[in-house]
Amino acid sequence: MRIESIRPAGGRPAHIRHHDDLISAKSVSVTLARQLVLQNIDLSIPKGSFVSLIGPSGCGKSTLLKVLAGLVNPTSGSVSIAGLSPVEAARKRMIGLVFQDANLLPWKNAVDNASMLLGIADKSLSRADLRARGQEMLELVGLGDSAHKRPNELSGGMRQRVAIARALALDPAVLLMDEPFGALDAITRDQMGQSLLEIWQRTGKTIVLVTHSIDEAIHLSRDVHVLGIKPGRITESLDIGLPYPRDLSVTEDPEFVRLVVQLRTMLRASHQPGGAS
Repeated sequence: MRIESIRPAGGRPAHIRHHDDLISAKSVSVTLARQLVLQNIDLSIPKGSFVSLIGPSGCGKSTLLKVLAGLVNPTSGSVSIAGLSPVEAARKRMIGLVFQDANLLPWKNAVDNASMLLGIADKSLSRADLRARGQEMLELVGLGDSAHKRPNELSGGMRQRVAIARALALDPAVLLMDEPFGALDAITRDQMGQSLLEIWQRTGKTIVLVTHSIDEAIHLSRDVHVLGIKPGRITESLDIGLPYPRDLSVTEDPEFVRLVVQLRTMLRASHQPGGAS
């Protein structure tokens, strides 16, 4: 598949809202080590959406993402990805994961790192096929000229681009991202966020992003869900009505500033244990 053929599902632009929920969590609670970490999470995410999860440290954002990925089982409630359990969806290569640490293999170059998970998932692919797919994904994330560089030759932002390429090489329906830019400097973080937004608009993937950044959540997302603490629960949801396509100049828009103030107010309330939404 050539990069030019990648389009949002159904041929519609990624920013057009529709009502087919790809991800559904109903009354999800999680208890770990006898501690209630998440309580009564209800979440519906339409196909092709870009959604952010934000909240104070320890509110269960990463745990919720792991539940969606099938890495943590809910103690009660249910989760489905396109009608399948997360474990089934992962087996069908419908879920791509990106974490704060790129976790690249230091002895492999960028193209081989980008195609590594695909090679594990599909043993029938030849080395040439894998490298072609890896190269395609590196070009999609803007690293086509760095295919033969090893991780120690890449900046932090470039390593994260390879990690995103590695996840996209599986052609997942859902991309789950746990603070992927948290370790980057502010300028690189802005650039990576903008690149991710462009990749989303080009591919139509459903993206769920965990972030601590108010600006990042509003800049990138269609919807932002705020989690409170003790136990973790969704206390507020904010519809970001800013039109797409967006670039960094959107941060100067008065509506962006208003949304920042609104989301910050929601976050302050979420820091209160058991506080009302």
